[in-house]
Amino acid sequence: MPVRMTLTGTRPPERPPSRRSTRSNRRPKSYGSRSHMIDSTVQVQDDIDRKVTVLESHGYTVGKIIGTGSYATVKLARSTRHSGDVAIKIVSKVQAPPDYLKKFLPREIEVVKGLKHPNLIRFLQAIETTHRVYIIMEYAENGSLFDIIRGQGYIDEIRARRWFGQLLEALQYCHERGVVHRDIKCENLLLDSDYNIKLSDFGFARAHMRCRSNAADNSLSETFCGSYAYASPEILQGIPYAPHLSDIWSMGVVLFAMVFGRLPFDDSSVNELLKQVQNKVTFPKQPEVSTECKELISNILSPVQTRPRLKTIAEDRWLKPKPKSRGVDKAEAELDHYIDMIQTSASSTDGY
Repeated sequence: MPVRMTLTGTRPPERPPSRRSTRSNRRPKSYGSRSHMIDSTVQVQDDIDRKVTVLESHGYTVGKIIGTGSYATVKLARSTRHSGDVAIKIVSKVQAPPDYLKKFLPREIEVVKGLKHPNLIRFLQAIETTHRVYIIMEYAENGSLFDIIRGQGYIDEIRARRWFGQLLEALQYCHERGVVHRDIKCENLLLDSDYNIKLSDFGFARAHMRCRSNAADNSLSETFCGSYAYASPEILQGIPYAPHLSDIWSMGVVLFAMVFGRLPFDDSSVNELLKQVQNKVTFPKQPEVSTECKELISNILSPVQTRPRLKTIAEDRWLKPKPKSRGVDKAEAELDHYIDMIQTSASSTDGY
């Protein structure tokens, strides 16, 4: 049963624990020997009251908070080094669990510093101090895809085709380089000044050679990653899974959310959710969505054995440009009008 984006039920923590979590009450230590993983990281000794001074010493004037999590805060900052606004993710080494500090955070930095694509949030620098890790990245000023859907209700197919195509290109780029994201969702798809999609938050990303073509690596993931509503059946079943194929499932959930303005599955109960994802997806009667789009969603939200690969999705007929009509022009004009409204109104949520 589809679920409205504003009523998504019980949401998991921002960073769901691994089934093999090593979480403890001990205060996490500094990375120590792991610091070699961060080429652009500067080791600095500071205390809690000097965090702004540390950033200022690297050319960043810190502004307002634009995002919060369980043990991280994202702030807007002005950078003299990069001549513009940046987003700074501030991770507390005191509050974050050891498993995240020792495994996921170093892996995130190692992954993102090697990626450069117009539809990926660009990594700029990392700074490690005694109590914190600062990740400086590109600022996406127009919020997230989730914000757009929540404000507008749903996205017309013209714009959805463009944004889904950009997500597809970003994921193809990552997979071709042996990187899986493992947390694709509307909240992690940001919009830049020109309303282009920027895939962000590589906190669960990892290298995975199997997603490359003709790769021999047959390793599977076991860690639960992401949000329940976007998780593939194999993840929810708790069995080893191919993460590149789970990324594709999450893309299908995103496409459904764009064109229908709601999530395809109710995640308020994990047991009920598991039953839903193992059945054929159903579509609401409204809004009206083309048969081609619904067929693509159905194909993506299918069992792992028959789930299409990215190359097949890229060749799907729904993604081919359609001749413009008066109806198309009207749909684009309506969304452009909505974008003008959110640009000029005060928003409680900023992008990063």
